[in-house]
Order: sequence, then C-alpha cells, then structure tokens
Amino acid sequence: MIELLKMRILSTGFSRCKLNICLLSFAFLSGCSSLPRFVPDMSRNAAKPIHMVGTHGALSKTQSKAILDRIKANASIDNLLDQHLAIEEAIVGSPLVVGNKVTLLQDGADTYRDMLAAIAVAKDHINLETYIFDDDDIGKLFAKALIEKQLQGVQVNIIRDSVGTNTTPNLFFEELQAAGINVLEFNPMNPLLARKDWALNQRDHRKLLIIDGEIVFMGGINISSVHSGSSFRKQNKPPEESVLAWRDTDIKLQGPVVAEFQKLFMTTWEKQKGNALAAKNYFPKPVTAGNQIVRAIGSSSDDTASVIYVALLSAISTAETSVQLTNAYFVPDIQLLTVLKEAAARGVAVTLILPSQTDSWLAFNAGRAHYTGLLKAGVKIYQRQGVLLHSKTALVDGVWATVGSTNLDWRSFLHNDELNAVVLGKEFGNQLQTMFNKDLAASEPVKLEDWEQRKLDIHLKELIARIWEYWL
Repeated sequence: MIELLKMRILSTGFSRCKLNICLLSFAFLSGCSSLPRFVPDMSRNAAKPIHMVGTHGALSKTQSKAILDRIKANASIDNLLDQHLAIEEAIVGSPLVVGNKVTLLQDGADTYRDMLAAIAVAKDHINLETYIFDDDDIGKLFAKALIEKQLQGVQVNIIRDSVGTNTTPNLFFEELQAAGINVLEFNPMNPLLARKDWALNQRDHRKLLIIDGEIVFMGGINISSVHSGSSFRKQNKPPEESVLAWRDTDIKLQGPVVAEFQKLFMTTWEKQKGNALAAKNYFPKPVTAGNQIVRAIGSSSDDTASVIYVALLSAISTAETSVQLTNAYFVPDIQLLTVLKEAAARGVAVTLILPSQTDSWLAFNAGRAHYTGLLKAGVKIYQRQGVLLHSKTALVDGVWATVGSTNLDWRSFLHNDELNAVVLGKEFGNQLQTMFNKDLAASEPVKLEDWEQRKLDIHLKELIARIWEYWL
C-alpha cells in the first residue's frame, strides 16, 4: 500500500525528497509509538460480589442483589447487565454508586443555563475544573456569577489547564483571585512554575462543576462562547455568514456519586500542590436522588494505565448486541481498532458517528486513515453533518453507557487527565439511544466503495496526519 501510494504521489509532481522524509518519519514513529498493552481479565467471576455504595456506605451483598434484581425486572437484560457489571468490577477501582439522578444535557445553550442556575443557588462551595476558560461573553458570564458567589461567602475553587487557557489574559484570572477565588493552574507551561517533573504534554482535559457537594455537571463542554449555539436549531443567516454550532453532550448528576467526583477534584488539587482549601462542607451527608447506578472514572497521565481506556475496551470486547460510539476526535490505536473489528465479526452491530468537519485538521485526517479497514470489517461509520461534533459518548448493549471528556485518541488515553461517568442500566441507556438516533438521522453514511475512490490528496493528508497521531 505504501509503495502504491508513493508512486501515485510522485506522479503528481510531489517532491521525492519531501516524500521520503514523510515516509521515513511515518515508519519511525509508527514503529516506536504505541499504547501500553493492557489485557484485562475478561473472565466472568459470578462468585465475586459487586461493590456497591449507597447513602449509608457500602451495601451488603443482599442489598446489592435486590437493587440489581429490581433493575433487571424492567427489561430482559439480565445476562448483558450481569456481564458488564462483573467485568467492570474486575478492572475499575471506584465503586458503583446507587441512588443517583442522571440528566442528559445536549449542547451549550441548555447546559450553560443549568450550570449558571445551579451556581446562583450555591450556599457553601463551588469547585470548577476546566480545560478552556475563555475571556469571551460566556467566560465573562461565568466569571461574574462566580465572583458574586465568592463575595456572598461561597468558596469558589478553580482548576484551569495551562495550555487550554493560554490565550486567556492573566488579568482575567487575577480578577477572579482578587475576589477571593482560588485559581490553580494545572501543569504550568512555564517550567519555572512547575510543581513536579515538568512535562508540557500532560494536560487537564476534564470538565467538571461541583455545587455544594450535591450536584455535578460533567462531559465535553468547556467554558467558551463557541459552545453556546444549538446544533439542531437552524440559523436564520445566509450560508456565507453562518457559524457551525458545536454538538456536545454533558450530564447533570445528583446523589451519592457526587462524592466520588469531589474526591477526584481534590486529588488533582493536592497533586498540583494547590493552596490549602478553605474549610467547607465538601462532603455533605449523601441523600438518595434517583435510581441510577453510576461509576465515576478519572484517568491521569500519572496512572500506569488509563482506566477509562481499559473500561471501554472491556465493554466493547464483551458486547453481544451493539456498540454505538459518538466522538469528536477518533485516532484509535491498534487495540481499539481490533476490539471494534472483532465485535463486528461476531455479529455485533458496531456504529460510529464521527465528524464531517473539525477544528483539528491533524486528528480529523489521522482518524480517517483507518476508515477503510473498519468498513471492510463491517463497522458502520457515519459523519455528522452541519455541526462541529464535540461529543464523547458510548453505549454498549443498551445498558453500559458513558459520557465524559475522553476522546478516542492517543492524547486522551496517554497524556491527559480525563473524566467519565459510566451509567449502568436500561433507563439511561434508552435516553442515550434516543440522542444517538437523533444524531444518526443528521449524519451521512461512509460507504466503502465511495471511500476507496477518494482523491489522492486525501490519502496524502491521512498519511501526513498519522505521523503525529501519538501527540494529537
């Protein structure tokens, strides 16, 4: 394939010297860059009890079984749910937490409205962790709301990524600090300010808002006006003046699982050597808010393995009916490619919704280099039209669902701090399925026969982009 492509490229007049440099770089980087090989134990140990936590702490085996039986009674999913529970229990350290309410949020307009409403009624503290915090209309709106709460005696603590906020003026954050808000810069770009071994590539990509230890907002959305549009609302502007809306997905969580997200926030604060947090009621007495089972999963570049990555591989590896992934940045490694192809080979309906347009040229083309192999394996690929897709969701067998900040690329799995929630059960699965179907209706299929006839310049873009996939 490489030699054929090389001859076709040379026939267009592309410099042989430049071509050889590209191909040598590609060969070198492809050979030396790989994710660590993880082989989680996929055996189903029915004797191992599921670790569940409720409002009063760890549940007994009998209590856990009663909850699971009640969920299973609502649908014929006994075997599928048992399977995913058993496998996750073997590989993920954080507990399954019962008694939660999960609200699915779509796009920035609705998500920002709910976030600002929750901030307005905060009484004790607000913890915000974000990759981007722009000094624009939305950023100013959030800054104003947070300063007002701080002046009312509500302690506000913010973790902002150094690279993600590098275009935001220092004055913006200085004004927050002047009001008494704690602002912690994650892994400063300036090595002289580093709080541990300096590594520019390690970034905090999490998006997390915690109100009074009782409400969590998390998912893919940053604090920026680019997210403020609705992806399903038609614009009343001529095409040349229209700006693509960002299609994003978040969730609002209430119930005992909030404490797990609070622990993750505080762990990051401590690891980054932030100033001592003001004494507040960060862990109020948990109360039951609903009937959803949720697991909070945080991954860090300091970890031996990305727990989110392993959990996703495990869910796909044992899928029996369907795998549905919606993701903004799809630059898969060999293991993810393998489990997707193997799932399709055993008759699982594997469907990917990926961008048709993007804000990252390299990631976009590096991912498209894998389309041919996936399509030949029976994986269905659709490209979301008319928006900039930024969602990061997965639904497996209709009962294992995840929403979070994690992209399906090397950066998320190797270099970033990421955050996901896994929700188990048919109730939330149905909600995510409805959203997936809506995105699918607004997408165009990628057909193998058409894709194999794509133009030479597209092949070249894919080849060049793959050189950088380890860092994307």
